[in-house]
Amino acid sequence: MNASTLGTSVPQVNAKAKVLGRAQYAGDIQLPGMLHAKVLRSPYAHARIVRLDVSQALALPGVKCVITGEDGPQVPWGVHKKERLTFAKGVVRFAGEEVAAVAAVTEEIARDAIDLIEVEYEELPAILTPEESLDPDAPTVHPGRVNNIAHEIRYHRGDVDAAFAQAHLVHEATYTTHAQYPGYMEPMATVATVDADGRLQVWTSTQSAHLVRGRLATVLGLPVSQVRVIQSTTGGGFGGKIIEDANSLVAGALALRTGKPVRVVNNRLEDFMAAPSSLPERITLKLGMDREGRIVAKEVRIVGDCGAYSGLAPEVLHVSAMRSDNMHRNTNVRSHATVVYTHTPPHGAFRGFGGTQMSFALNSHIDVMARKLDLDPLQVHRINAIEAGQTSVHGWKIGSTGLQECLTQCTEAIGWKDKRGKLATSGTRSRGVGMAAVMHVSGNRTIGNWDGSTVMVKLNEDGRAIIHSSEADMGQGAQTMLCQVIAHELDIPLSHVHITLPDTDSSPWAIGSLASRVTIVAGNAAIRAGQAAREKLVTLASQLLEVPAEQLECAEGMVRVKADPSRKLTVAELARTHIWRHGGEGIQVTGSWDAKTEMFDKETIYGNISPAYSFAAQAVEVEVDTETGQVTVIDSYVADDCGKAFNPQAVHGQSNGAAVQAIGWTLYEQLQMDNGRIVNGNFADYTMPTPDSVPEMRSGIVESMDPIGPYGAKGASETAILPGAPAIANAVFDAVGVRIHDLPITPEKVLAALRARRQGDTHA
Repeated sequence: MNASTLGTSVPQVNAKAKVLGRAQYAGDIQLPGMLHAKVLRSPYAHARIVRLDVSQALALPGVKCVITGEDGPQVPWGVHKKERLTFAKGVVRFAGEEVAAVAAVTEEIARDAIDLIEVEYEELPAILTPEESLDPDAPTVHPGRVNNIAHEIRYHRGDVDAAFAQAHLVHEATYTTHAQYPGYMEPMATVATVDADGRLQVWTSTQSAHLVRGRLATVLGLPVSQVRVIQSTTGGGFGGKIIEDANSLVAGALALRTGKPVRVVNNRLEDFMAAPSSLPERITLKLGMDREGRIVAKEVRIVGDCGAYSGLAPEVLHVSAMRSDNMHRNTNVRSHATVVYTHTPPHGAFRGFGGTQMSFALNSHIDVMARKLDLDPLQVHRINAIEAGQTSVHGWKIGSTGLQECLTQCTEAIGWKDKRGKLATSGTRSRGVGMAAVMHVSGNRTIGNWDGSTVMVKLNEDGRAIIHSSEADMGQGAQTMLCQVIAHELDIPLSHVHITLPDTDSSPWAIGSLASRVTIVAGNAAIRAGQAAREKLVTLASQLLEVPAEQLECAEGMVRVKADPSRKLTVAELARTHIWRHGGEGIQVTGSWDAKTEMFDKETIYGNISPAYSFAAQAVEVEVDTETGQVTVIDSYVADDCGKAFNPQAVHGQSNGAAVQAIGWTLYEQLQMDNGRIVNGNFADYTMPTPDSVPEMRSGIVESMDPIGPYGAKGASETAILPGAPAIANAVFDAVGVRIHDLPITPEKVLAALRARRQGDTHA
């Protein structure tokens, strides 16, 4: 047989195109007569548009079109709440909101035209914090609403009060988390044109071509079949490139208005303002434990800030409120979570999708309580961890879990037993270790009553395969995974499989890359497509070789007789013969797979929403300079339970990349705001971690072999971002004895906590 690549490290199938500069990103596309667009954005967090005069801009030679809220698309959009117009009309609700757009023959002319647009604003009072938003006397961000609550979640399972009353230890504390910018290399970009048939054709940087197509059709008033969306090579997404920004809408509106191709590429500041950042949350957590560290009761109160528009923030809030409940065996949980509007740039989807926020609170809390009970937090995690075959408090059915192995792997790698509480202090520098454990989904049946995928495979006359799928690859390796599956099923070389970019005209319908769903749903669909293609090959070979199908096998690029391998036909011969015969046709098959999961009841919020669940654990060692307050991560090891690693190299890349992103959120990254305006919207002032600020990143793989996943696999791109913040916070406490509840952990906060501890004003 050809050596299957499943389980071996292989380069990404699109890596060569990227490193050679051949990959075409949306911003690279050049079309004849293409116009360049620029967007005028509000400088105010909240203001009334008193006067908007575009006459000078229109008079500038080279300007072809100007669109404003008055003459632009009038259909509001949003993920669930349709509340946002493509261009603000009458009122702006955040600094950076789109007010007008210009299309001109050059980018320079478009930029000059933007400067010629005259806008008179009447600045209005802005609500900039959740506390202001929840004030009963506060005006509403959106007219007609009774309050500023965008979404609210309440649930109560078990007897929480009785369980708290019987607990040996009860601890309550409040934690705050901040917004993180996605930080992808490629900013949002779209090229849109009206093709020869009058259809809108769009190339864009996205995580979901079909969701973009649906929104474009709705907002621009077109039948969905009149819109074609092609996902260009996408330079990172991290949740920010789903459908919470207006980039493709601006390009589409201008293309329809001018009848010309239009290119819209955000500069970095625009992307900071326009892209959703992660949801800031204030989490009050109360846990009850027995003497052995078993969690017997849990109560959570969360207030999140979605910004001016809700987008995916309500779904993020669900994750923060509920997901971590399912990794423990505790049956007594109560939650009240609220997300509110403010006059700030919108927050929404981000890698980890709300899990990072609660992970920080929960894992910090467990560390505190373990210390109070004189227990090792590692043992507390072990004793509470849900096991395979169990059903969680919210009805999640755990088919596989490698959490115990993850805990062992990361703590042994870091030297947990020898280092915890025992690291020496050298001058002003103290070291400590910390750890955390987490879970995540692999798919999520909450968007609608379908969480599946369809993969199409075509076999060409040379015996090579072409895959059509609309599942997005934005760097995580989805294309490589699908190619590996088809190569494995047909036993042909990986180099003989090619996958096309998602194209809504030619690729099957797909939700896209979110909720770590692609490996499990598209992988299973690809197995079915590969099996269907193999069946056609074997059926034809059976006729030609006059041998029953069950006596044949696909091997080494051919179909051969098991008992006599010399009797064989190549895949290429069979593909050609399948066409050139009476009633023939090319081999083109599809495979579909939909998870046997449940849409949870909106009232009870109960049900098995994901076909599988991923787990991870991380241990870190930090050094704290008590003179400067600087925290440095000295060592990190994250263990990722991905079910089965198709491509270990890719899994390690995802795990370590996620861990670095978590270090950035925990120690370095913070959006600085001035009266609702982002003032550090560039990579010079928004401090992301660089190679010299992180240690050699180490990771391990745990293969729990999920019974539903393709060949045992499940998600392996998000879980590893979840434990970083609490692991670092716990290590800081181990090093210097101060507990930081508010992210990021800055030198100023560390010094203030150390000062307070010396004055006897703080406790764990």
